[in-house]
Parts: sequence; C-alpha cells; structure tokens
Amino acid sequence: MHPVWLFDLDNTLHNASPHIFPHINRSMTAYLMRHLALDEAAANRLRMDYWRRYGATLLGLMRHHGTDPRHFLDDTHRFPELDRMVVFDNALDHLLRRLPGTKIVFSNGPRRYAEAVLDVMGIRRHFADVYSVERMRFHPKPGIRGFRHLLKDHRLDAARCILVEDSAENLRTAKRLGMTTVWISRSLRRPHFVDHRLPSVLDLARRTIRTGASG
Repeated sequence: MHPVWLFDLDNTLHNASPHIFPHINRSMTAYLMRHLALDEAAANRLRMDYWRRYGATLLGLMRHHGTDPRHFLDDTHRFPELDRMVVFDNALDHLLRRLPGTKIVFSNGPRRYAEAVLDVMGIRRHFADVYSVERMRFHPKPGIRGFRHLLKDHRLDAARCILVEDSAENLRTAKRLGMTTVWISRSLRRPHFVDHRLPSVLDLARRTIRTGASG
C-alpha cells in the first residue's frame, strides 16, 4: 500500500528564510504594535516569546489577547511580489511526480498563502489537499490537536503517514502518533524521534523511505 506523504511548506518545499520569513516577521511585529499598543522592541520580544512558548505567535495571541486568527493571518501574510520572494528548486516538480503515494501539504500557514506559494512553484497539481492552519481549527503544529484533525478529516492511519518537515518539534509530535518522520536538516545530530535526516527535500529521490522503517 502506498504511503501518505505529509509535506510541510516553509523551509521544506521552498526556502522561506531569505525573503518570506523576514517579511512575515516584520508584518507580525507591526500587527502587535498596532493592536497591542507596543513599541517595536516590545512587540518583537512578545512575538518571539509566543513563538518559542507555543510554536506559533498566533496561538499566544489567541490565548492571551483574544486575537481573531483570521484577521491576524490575513494581515500578516500579504505579499505584493510573492513570485519574486519564493526560493525553490525546479527539480521539485520531477521529484513529486515520481514519488508514489498520496501527497498532502500540512502547513501552519493560512490556506491562501500556501496555495499561492504552490502556484508560484508550479507544483499544486501534485497534492491531493492543502491542510492549512484554518483546517486545523487554529491548533498549529507542534500541538497534537492539529495532527488529529488532519488524520480524522482524511480518515488516515498515522502508521501509513510520512511527515517531511524542517521542524524537529513537529516531528516529535508526529512520532508520538506513529508516523514515519523525515527531518529536512543539515544538523549532524539525529533525535530519537527522527527516522530519516536529509539535507534537502530533493534527497528523497535517492532514499527509499517506507512507513515503519528508519535509516
């Protein structure tokens, strides 16, 4: 039986660090300044604090300030020149076309943003679904509730799933549920909950990965 591939988006399928993440970070800081009446330094500290504590700034804002998640995501994920900001490798299209099994994007980003990035890369057609933070009922990774929503909504057995991620903490949760885990990282270490460590998602083409197996 073919596996179900769950692909993170940012810094997994494309490189968000040069342009996308700095833009989002600036937008989030500006949002906190406007809506919480903070200066730039305080807003930036709070943004980082919530990200470290909860895995997503949004979750901290919802818990402590009653922030409307849809308003926050819409305001902070606007990209006037997205096609110039997305850094990716054209070989990804070939990899996804040859990779057997169902493929789903599993992203903490909002759906409109995720769909737009996939369209820029020209790879949207390879994915059966884009499972964004709205679909998780605003319970982003690494929290387990978002994972469970995905498994329930798609009627998936976690043991059939392979999560491909750059975030080790998200892989920790996936392993708790029984998923096979692939860490996209150049780190020399390999945590016990990581089944495979690859420097690039493109290395999937040279590695046989089966559910329930590690290497």
